[in-house]
Amino acid sequence: MLPLLFCFSASAQSDNSLTSVKSVVSIFLSLLLVIGIIFALAWVMRRFNVAHAGSGQMKVVASMVAGTKEKIMVIEVGDEQHLVGITPNHISHLSKLETHLKSKQSPPGSGGGADQFKQKLVQAMAGKMNPAVKQENKHD
Repeated sequence: MLPLLFCFSASAQSDNSLTSVKSVVSIFLSLLLVIGIIFALAWVMRRFNVAHAGSGQMKVVASMVAGTKEKIMVIEVGDEQHLVGITPNHISHLSKLETHLKSKQSPPGSGGGADQFKQKLVQAMAGKMNPAVKQENKHD
């Protein structure tokens, strides 16, 4: 990419009449590339069902693909769990589960991945910001 920019800048210096046209085309192509990347990321997020987390009142406990566009999910609402079938056009309540499945996500404060990362980040930042803390930890 960098040699291409040098090529454009060298030719632009030699011919000032085309400089504005080349820069406009370059800006336009860059804009198209950025828009293309945005659409590609949106498609990937939709394809792999990347969604933001809810407020915590309702969560997906388990999920299974049943067909090309069909899913079976166990959702937890409050302290009840329900089995639902999901198609592109319809969501069906299949059953209320009497025996609860364990959630694949660990509850906050139980040492889950996000909490462990947060603790390690705080420790690392404390050591970098306050070298005395790091020295004390080495002596222990």
